[in-house]
Amino acid sequence: MKYRNLLFLSIFGMMVLAISSCTKELDEVVPQDAISKDQALKDPNAARTLYHGVYGRFRAYNSTFFQLGEMRSDIWVDGLFTESVDGGFQNLYRHNISSLNVPFGDWGGLYNLIFNFNNVIKIIPQTTLPDAEKNRILAEVHGLRAYVYYTMVRTWGDVPLNTEPVETLTNAAATYKPRSTSDSVLRQIKADIETSLQLFGSSNALPSGKRVYWSRVATLILKGDVFLWTGTHSAGGTTDLNTAKAALQEVRNLQSATLELQGNYSNIFNPTQKVNNKEIIFAVNYEVQQATNGLFGSFLVNSIQANTLSFTQAATPTVSSVYPFVNGANRIGMNQAMITRLTAPPADQRISNSFRIMYSNAAPFAVRGVMLTKYVGSTSGTTQIFDNDFPIYRYADVLLLLAEAKAKLGEDPSAEINAIRARAYGATFTPYVNGSISANMNAILDEYLREFIGEGKRWWALRRAGDSYVYANISPTYFSPTSTAKFLLPLSVGMLTADPLLKQTSGY
Repeated sequence: MKYRNLLFLSIFGMMVLAISSCTKELDEVVPQDAISKDQALKDPNAARTLYHGVYGRFRAYNSTFFQLGEMRSDIWVDGLFTESVDGGFQNLYRHNISSLNVPFGDWGGLYNLIFNFNNVIKIIPQTTLPDAEKNRILAEVHGLRAYVYYTMVRTWGDVPLNTEPVETLTNAAATYKPRSTSDSVLRQIKADIETSLQLFGSSNALPSGKRVYWSRVATLILKGDVFLWTGTHSAGGTTDLNTAKAALQEVRNLQSATLELQGNYSNIFNPTQKVNNKEIIFAVNYEVQQATNGLFGSFLVNSIQANTLSFTQAATPTVSSVYPFVNGANRIGMNQAMITRLTAPPADQRISNSFRIMYSNAAPFAVRGVMLTKYVGSTSGTTQIFDNDFPIYRYADVLLLLAEAKAKLGEDPSAEINAIRARAYGATFTPYVNGSISANMNAILDEYLREFIGEGKRWWALRRAGDSYVYANISPTYFSPTSTAKFLLPLSVGMLTADPLLKQTSGY
């Protein structure tokens, strides 16, 4: 049997993703449930639908991106919570992973994204869209593809590399593909990054309105991120670290009233502050009547317990009196050591605007857990609407990635560290003073811990820093040089059975 035109991309209601930030561009777009190759080639509106749809598909994998980047870190290990444990998350933070206990089968579904990116990259040049629009779309999608492959290579190491759309299949064997070496995948990632930069040209303009589209600035940050990784974990060394520094410094030099740290940390995530948010560079968009951010339901609290828990070591205020309409579960938390570490003086506005401690409302008012408040959204009548966007890159990333590049090159990262600290602690903050490479890296990692709670960054920060920093921060009960835990994830039996060309991840 022959299958043709596998371009068909399910869009469903995804077109509304872009309406508020790109309404002029979408005025003539007709929403459709599926786009065929022929439609995209003949109808510019169908081509635009195909393009906007990839952002909807990207949003569908946001939970995967978050889990891969955060839940194996030290933030949520064996924390205090009020309900039964979320077993899937627990397996990640306890590193309870094996060839028979695989947390993400089928490559986490991320080849669905790659499939859609490849289609857009192949089809858009053949459409009747204006050349400038074609180049911008291709620039964005090359950047997105590089980001997804970068996530995959950090997760599994060697992964199948596919940069062409699959339009015709004659048999199942045509889908078999071996794992490419991580070095070859990283070369493709770097090639996509350079293609993205070339197609964007010299414009560093950020999207007008909500910053929910990829940009040249996002590609530059990704370049710094990737080259820091290869400078640390591959043969790139000092050359790649300098390349990373140059890309990040280019973004740093763009700092202005429209691209800088928000003075009020909570405004980064405030649903009413999305339009031209000066700290956001690229975020996953959530809106009422589109899709809301249900990712953090297990980090909240149910409505019954909200009436019996307090935000202070007293009977009031109860959680329900502060957040009357928030409802979820409390199946993940922070352990007391992490709570103590993060809440110790001086007061850090990042902590108070990321989570709140929940206490019993009766003496001795014991700590019961934490509620992640960073993404509680807004209220509509008597309903809580989880409409916070989820940042992929923001200006704080630029500062801490640049600090890391400088630290690894033996340079002084204190300016970038202190910019982060000044916002966190206020005018009386204690400035960081340049130290040894290890002291500088530890200072940077401490800022990563505080700055990006719930943003899917901490595990990647530790991994990118180097293996020794992972071992120093992760509980040796679950992850150590002598444990069975591995940096990379295994493949499931089903994956190996379905594709005989695949080989298991080393060590499993």
